[in-house]
Amino acid sequence: MPVTYFRIRWPDQTEMACYSPSSIVTEHFAEGAAYPLDEFVERARTALGAASERVRARYGYACSSAMDQLRILEIAAQRFRGQDGATVRFLGFGS
Repeated sequence: MPVTYFRIRWPDQTEMACYSPSSIVTEHFAEGAAYPLDEFVERARTALGAASERVRARYGYACSSAMDQLRILEIAAQRFRGQDGATVRFLGFGS
């Protein structure tokens, strides 16, 4: 269950480094892909939720860091709600 970092670019061209406690996120995102805002948030919710559950299965408790990362993404995404064509570019995995 290796820690996995990934990078994204928001619609305003700002970039963000993100954290997952599990490499399962690699199953939910493709490097270089552009996701409509709502789809990106939903994928992040699914991926980070699955990562947290992997921690729970191994250690007996959910990963609060995964849920913190999800909350950061959800809050950041709110800035772009209602913006026509808002997309999030998935830049890749690694620091």
